[in-house]
Amino acid sequence: MNDTMVTVVGNVATNVEYRETATGGMARFRFAVPSRRWDRGSGNWTDGHTSFYTVFAWRSLAMNLAGSVSVGEPLLVHGRLKVREEEGDGRRRTYVDIDALAVGHDLTRGTSAFRRVVKAEPNVTGPPRRVAAAAAAGAGSRVPVP
Repeated sequence: MNDTMVTVVGNVATNVEYRETATGGMARFRFAVPSRRWDRGSGNWTDGHTSFYTVFAWRSLAMNLAGSVSVGEPLLVHGRLKVREEEGDGRRRTYVDIDALAVGHDLTRGTSAFRRVVKAEPNVTGPPRRVAAAAAAGAGSRVPVP
């Protein structure tokens, strides 16, 4: 495949919208990527144009984004760049999207705490043992399961 892969650094501009689809979860949010450059004349950083992208995530990444990300947080987004054009109201518009493969907090601007998600095991008689044990011990705890 000849997909264009990008890694962008910026800030979450809108709330993460999460919904279940026939193929699993889907999340979407707007992502603001400001440009900054060093102005030799003034000896200061200057802000340039801000680019906005719509970030899409699928399945477990979508669910984890919905539970982990808030407006204004600094992120790194890595994924496939998608450019699409749509026509409406007699105007042609160009949209730039990113199908995210990986997303993380920008640790140059703060700290973050990672919590591993316990995946459910198929069990027709009751809740999976790992999920039940984790719930009994408290969210985010590591519980050994025999």
